[in-house]
Amino acid sequence: MSIFRLACLATASILPVLWWTLPAFAQQERFVRTPTELAQAISNSDPGDAIVMANGVWTDTQIAFYAEGAPGDTITLRAETPGKVILNGRSTLRIAGDYLKVDGLWFDRGALTDGHIIQFRRSSSRLANHSRLTNCAITDYNPPNRLTEYKWVSIYGTHNRVDHCYFAGKTHDGATVVVWLRDPPNDTPSYHRVDQNHFGHRPDLGKNGGETLRIGTSSRSMQNSFVTVERNLFEECDGEIEIISNKSGQNTFRYNTFRRSAGTLTLRHGNEAHVYGNFFFGEGKSQTGGVRIIGERHEVYNNYFQDLTGTGYRATLAVVNGVENSPLNRYFQVKDAIVAFNTFVNTEETFVIGAGKSNEQSLPPENLTIASNLVETSMGPILEYEDTPVNISYATNIMHGSTLGIEQPDGISTVDPQLTQSGLLWRPSASSPALNAAAALAFATTDMDGQARDATPDIGADEQAASPITNRPLTEADVGPSFLSIVLSVESPPKELPSTSVTITNAPNPFNARTHVSFTLAESGHVRLVVYDILGREVTSLLDALRTQGEHRVIFEASGLPAGLYMVRLNVNDQQQTHMLIRQ
Repeated sequence: MSIFRLACLATASILPVLWWTLPAFAQQERFVRTPTELAQAISNSDPGDAIVMANGVWTDTQIAFYAEGAPGDTITLRAETPGKVILNGRSTLRIAGDYLKVDGLWFDRGALTDGHIIQFRRSSSRLANHSRLTNCAITDYNPPNRLTEYKWVSIYGTHNRVDHCYFAGKTHDGATVVVWLRDPPNDTPSYHRVDQNHFGHRPDLGKNGGETLRIGTSSRSMQNSFVTVERNLFEECDGEIEIISNKSGQNTFRYNTFRRSAGTLTLRHGNEAHVYGNFFFGEGKSQTGGVRIIGERHEVYNNYFQDLTGTGYRATLAVVNGVENSPLNRYFQVKDAIVAFNTFVNTEETFVIGAGKSNEQSLPPENLTIASNLVETSMGPILEYEDTPVNISYATNIMHGSTLGIEQPDGISTVDPQLTQSGLLWRPSASSPALNAAAALAFATTDMDGQARDATPDIGADEQAASPITNRPLTEADVGPSFLSIVLSVESPPKELPSTSVTITNAPNPFNARTHVSFTLAESGHVRLVVYDILGREVTSLLDALRTQGEHRVIFEASGLPAGLYMVRLNVNDQQQTHMLIRQ
């Protein structure tokens, strides 16, 4: 019996070894079957203990996980079998104390009237620290009225982590995941980590309040938070224009992948964000954007943008006009931002400078540096000035394919960059003028692949190098909980296809009676396309035949199947790729 996970693929972290890597050895394991037994087990827990919830459906269960672990002796609350403890109805979870861990729970198809499904606190003064939510899921936990507001996960305290989780199907008001900052004088930076999660489909809310991830608030936006958001997959996150809403200082957004998400990574409030190594794939979907810059001293570099259709505030790179003497909840002037070593391919509006200019938003960007970026697009103009920037600097950029949009300054070449396609990505060819043509920047020591840049780096996000690639576009196989897996009995398991060899998608997703499953092959081969439920049971075979290189599409009829999560697996030439389907 072999297990092929759609999620929780091991990914090496470049962070230093922190508390969550320390071994925790259970001193005592308490197995519980009822909410009363659960509360008693938590009350009696000591550092290193584990509380195990019995498999089954737990309805209207308010879990108060209040306990005190210790470094290396975390107290763990976990499912008997990950993914088989289902919480519904009005079930919630509160985590408060130090060195606590929650593992393997699934909140599915419940609903609240307000508040939070999961929160890292007991009260405003009793918070969780050094604690972790991992290998969990929240799906379709929606009230009847979409205007009912509550959060799915609220992170308080310091040094907490949310990782390898799956969040999908939120249709009502309120951000999906929020990091909250405390008021002075208790405004210590939070140092949280949000990593290797799968943020799935969220439909357009039709108003503000539909963020997938928010860090901070406008009232606390001048505080530094030092949150790291890395290696997450954001897929069809359409809740509102701000997929990620940054509202505090000194946060890092790196190595994330955005696919078919109608919005932007928005630096809405706060200063000194670091945005690098991310992949944005619009796949031609309407209103898909990249990064929107507001505030001071942001760094946006080594990012890859492709097939994005957003315009204005949703442009691939929008630099927004500011408000004079701006209050905290409006628009601070962009100052001293650096946009460097990015690659833009087939983007509808690549750069919009001074976006949102109005009588109120009258302050144009100041001291903006645009350096060593590579643009190849037939749409344009490439640079659009809604307002004239003050002291803008261009250096060693290549912008080709469409009209430039401004009088060509020093620092922009319109030469053909000679890109070649390598799987999903377009990279400079061996004869490209982008090679060894950029000026080095102290902070841009690697490229989008994680490969080291040399003393004369290449223009764009890609550096031609022989060293191993450590960062690549993410798929469902790289993120999310382990229990979203397919269990197959095979003697010789096929290898997982690299994301550059094949792409597999479906639309619509979520779907009702039917959906179209599309896949693109880099080379011809015998294709077997099979749908499984989340327990690994085969539901139906969609295709078992030879197919040529290129794009193909089949229909999955699901009218007789219950709502829930399904997996479609593509096997070709003794290799495989998987994709998640959501049946409503």
